[in-house]
Amino acid sequence: MQNEVPLGRVHVITGPGKGKTTSAFGLAMRAAGHDLRVCIVQFMKTGDVTGEVIAAERLKNVSVAQFGTGRFVGGSGASDDDRRSARKAMAHARKQASSGRCDLLVLDEVNVAAFFGLVSAQEVIDLLEARSEGLEVVLTGRNAPDEFIEYADYVSHIDTVKHPFDEGVSARKGVEW
Repeated sequence: MQNEVPLGRVHVITGPGKGKTTSAFGLAMRAAGHDLRVCIVQFMKTGDVTGEVIAAERLKNVSVAQFGTGRFVGGSGASDDDRRSARKAMAHARKQASSGRCDLLVLDEVNVAAFFGLVSAQEVIDLLEARSEGLEVVLTGRNAPDEFIEYADYVSHIDTVKHPFDEGVSARKGVEW
């Protein structure tokens, strides 16, 4: 029999490949299957109808909260609405992190939000430092700040070797979304 090791670790899932959110939701499903309470805060996403969100919302011990404008933040930069949404996401994440209502907290796309300056790496680190004892936290998204990588206990870098999108194949319901 294995020793019970307490929760409270930090995971970073980053890199340019497909599957960072899917990996985090997989961990969330595993945790939910063991009756852990899961809170998922999605930065820069709204109205998301991905299979992960649909499935998660069917589970009694998983909550998903989305904060975004529905607009892609890219080379054109972030808008004031993007910044407001990110502030709301951080406020909600801080509340969840200190509430004691979650065993696992997923901050989906927080790495990207930090990369675009919608949140600072320091305020995310502050959230991690102030979180309830035993809260496991997952930070996802491309371009994870070095501070997150240094702080984390687990770091996974997902890369793309080959993807049908590179050949013009559109995303497929149930596989890519």
